[in-house]
Amino acid sequence: MHVSSQESQSDDTPRETGPRARTRKLLLETAMQLMQEGLVPSVTDVAEAAAVSRATAYRYFPTQAALVQAAVDEALGPILSWRSEVPDAEARIDGLLAFAYPRLDEYEATLRAALLQAMGQWSRRRAGTLGEEAPIVRGNRKAVLGNALAPLRSGMAPAEFDRLRQSLSLVFGTEAFVVLKDIWGLDGGQARDVALWSAHALVRTAVAEAETAGRARAAGRQS
Repeated sequence: MHVSSQESQSDDTPRETGPRARTRKLLLETAMQLMQEGLVPSVTDVAEAAAVSRATAYRYFPTQAALVQAAVDEALGPILSWRSEVPDAEARIDGLLAFAYPRLDEYEATLRAALLQAMGQWSRRRAGTLGEEAPIVRGNRKAVLGNALAPLRSGMAPAEFDRLRQSLSLVFGTEAFVVLKDIWGLDGGQARDVALWSAHALVRTAVAEAETAGRARAAGRQS
């Protein structure tokens, strides 16, 4: 995908190099390959597939949740670092979804595995059996959507802006992708088109409501 000077996916995180980095990369790539085959692999599964000792694998990924989290971070990294300086919010949303949905499609199996893991953690947390297992991190889309909608922030009350961001989170992310594919049988491109239509409808409705509320507040101050 062409990235203009106004939209970029930057990653300034220092990259570890050397044998440790290569071993971690091998384990992570193996895990993601197994996930792409429809599995939710354990650390032991990954160690065996990568021909690495279990003790070594567990030094890098002490739990299955840590392994899945790393795979998700790898899959979603470019999306989460997406930024835009385009002055129009709808154009930013277009750019975000056009970039993100093909990657969601590419790593669909990995993201479904993470969703399954997160649901399992929720059940164990409710039952009090999660222990010290680190939870799968959720909610990363908040910052990305905040950047996409930034041009609208000054024209909306904080509560109005937050409600729009919350609403857009329903059409952007793994869960929306799964619904559109599994319930409606859409392919990746069709799912993206529905998400774009929904996003535009939400933005325009929110802007219209904010303008109406702004006029009402102005009229109240004058009376």
